[in-house]
This record gives sequence, C-alpha cells and structure tokens, in this order.
Amino acid sequence: MFKFLHAADIHLDSPLRGLDRYEGAPADQIRGATRRAFENLVEVALREEVALVVLAGDLYDGDWRDFNTGLFFVKQMARLKEAGIPVYAVNGNHDATSRITRRLPLPENVHVFPTGEATTIRLEGVDVAIHGQSFAEQCTTEDLAKNYPAAVSGVFNLGVLHTSMTGRDGHGSYAPCSEACLRDRGYDYWALGHIHQREVLSGATTIAYPGNIQGRHIRETGPKGCLVVHVDDNLAVDPVFEPLDVLRWEVARVGLEGAGSSSDAIDRVGDAISQVVEQTESRFVAVRVVLEGATSLSEAIAAAGRQWVADIRALALDIGAERVWLEKVVNQTTPPVDARPSAEEDTPRAEVASLVGELLASATAGADIGVDLSDLQQKLPSELSDALRTADSDWWRDVLGEARSRLLAELKG
Repeated sequence: MFKFLHAADIHLDSPLRGLDRYEGAPADQIRGATRRAFENLVEVALREEVALVVLAGDLYDGDWRDFNTGLFFVKQMARLKEAGIPVYAVNGNHDATSRITRRLPLPENVHVFPTGEATTIRLEGVDVAIHGQSFAEQCTTEDLAKNYPAAVSGVFNLGVLHTSMTGRDGHGSYAPCSEACLRDRGYDYWALGHIHQREVLSGATTIAYPGNIQGRHIRETGPKGCLVVHVDDNLAVDPVFEPLDVLRWEVARVGLEGAGSSSDAIDRVGDAISQVVEQTESRFVAVRVVLEGATSLSEAIAAAGRQWVADIRALALDIGAERVWLEKVVNQTTPPVDARPSAEEDTPRAEVASLVGELLASATAGADIGVDLSDLQQKLPSELSDALRTADSDWWRDVLGEARSRLLAELKG
C-alpha cells in the first residue's frame, strides 16, 4: 500500500564534549557525523520513494549556535519537497519550543505538531491519520499519550510521540506512558523517540523506537539508523532497519585467559579489532578495547599501562590508519586464582583484594565506598562532569577493577 520512514533523535550538530582528552581523536569526522547521517536519511527516503517521513523528536540537540544548523535542515527538507515527500515532526526535550530561540521559515512540506494538545493531520492521497504533540518545555513530565485523539476509523492511524515510556533506564523520564496506554488508543503504529536504542514491540499495534541515527559516544554502540515501515493493503506493518551512521562506536572485548606472553595478548587484541573493522564495512570505527579474564599478565598490564595502551594504539593504526580510532583501553583482567592473594594472608595485598572484591559484588558500590562526588560534579566543566557516571554500576565496576589491578601491582613492587 505505502511506505514511510520513521526516525528520531537526530541531534543535529551535537557538540563534542571532552574529545580533547583523547589522543588522536578524529574530531572533524565526529563533528560532521550527524549531518552526514541525516543526508543519508534523506537519500533513503528518496530511494525508497516513501509516502512520508516521521521525525519523533530531538531533531536538534538544543538551541543553535548559529543559523547554519537550521539552514542545513531546510536544505535537506527542500530535497524531499522536490520529490513530493511530506515530513511530520514533533519537538522533544532537547528541541522543545522553549529551548530553540532561533528559527527559520520551513518548506511547506514540513509539518511540526503544536504543543498545546495532540492534534490529527490527514494525509492527502494516502489513507493515513497522523496524531502528534510537541514538547513546549524540556521538562515535560506529564503523560501526553493518554490525551491523544481517538483512532480514525477505516484508515491507517500513526501516532508520533517523544517519550521515555516505562521501564527503560539510562534516559530522562519525559512524557512517561505505559505500553498498555499506547495500545489502548487503537493506532496501527506508534512512532516513538527519545530512547537511543532500537526497539520494536509487535502486536495489533506496533510500537517502535528507531534509536538515534548516529552514535555520539562509546555508550551508543552498534548500527544506528532509521526504520522504513512497509504497510500492506491489510494495514499490517513491517519495519525494516536502514543503517545511516557514518561513524560507528564499538567495544572489542578481548579474553586473555591462557595468554602466556604479551605478544600472544597483542595478537588477540589485533584479531578483535580486525573483526570489528570488518563488521562495520566501510565506516570509520571508534573502538574501546576491554581486556578481561584471568591471566598471569594482569599485574604486568596494570604496572605498565601506558606501554600497553601505546602498543595497542600502534596496532590499531596498523590495522586501519584511516578507519580506526582507539577510544580507550580498559583493563579488567585479574590474576589467575592460584596467583591471587589468599584470604588467609595477613598482608596489604590480601586486604585490598578482599575489600575490592566485596565492592565489585555489590550493586551499590558507590554508596558503599561512602564518597559523595555530587559536589565535585557541579564544580567541574561539563566535559569532565559527564565522565563521572556515578549512578552507573558499570562505571563503578570499571573504576574499581582498574584500581584493584594498579594497587596489587604497586604493592607487589
């Protein structure tokens, strides 16, 4: 019957925080990635000859630094206008009406839903009713979905909403709603935004997050893109993922169990990086190498960490100087069981191993340590404050694991 493109969380010209902390960071490539990914989005819409494009919030990352961001968007929308493709968008928490002070006239094919209440637009030439509402304020915490219009009988009903829904960690709680509430509206498809991880919930109503179109840091790994949704004559839908990202973030986990020498370990790292590069096809890849497992090299890695990082960085350049950037090396290795300090030992090493072991096993390690970093976070510049993810248990595990390895190596001399 027809196809439409569903995308969200474009974050055009998103600022790059803290890249200057990284050696050799490809700042220019990362800086232009969101624009190139959005150009890819327009190319997919033209190639697939979609009937419409839906943008479910956070087109912008915040207020524009200058008018170039808006002019770029207008240019891309004009390309869709020439092809007769309309665009329907809602504003989210990052580009809420109150946050964007600069504005430009938009091509007539672009329709942004108002903020006061959810409204319905009927698409001429295709039996589609599109329902949506934009954020007036960034901190929109009320359930908008419950007041969306009733489904229009006899047509394809498409809801557009920027929401955290429920049960999805790692994102702010904006316009929260339940899955049951969305299904109760009787729509055929909910085009959601805000959650940067792709997710499709099937059923009588398909509820979908396409994820963001371009990963911006190491916590946004894997393929990023949009959904091209195929709708048949019975109004059944088939969302097909289309990758749009031009730079991909990946984590290469390297098990060093049984590695008997540094050269053996480096070979394993090289194999892992090569596999990541192969999977990303022709894209530039920013890779974090995580060394893990029980190995006799654990304390040597901790004691000579800078040398290991330099060796792995040189290896990454050799594998793909124009395509690979080593974002970070994380050492999560541990000594073999027979080489670890015994619990019966009355030594500093044994005490450190025991204390850190207890903290690593705790789900509340940050609170258990008893150090409040909130005051420090408020005083630090944003690019440094963002690196202190004190509410993230994985962050604590990384920090504690590295601290343990360094302490044990130092105490051993």
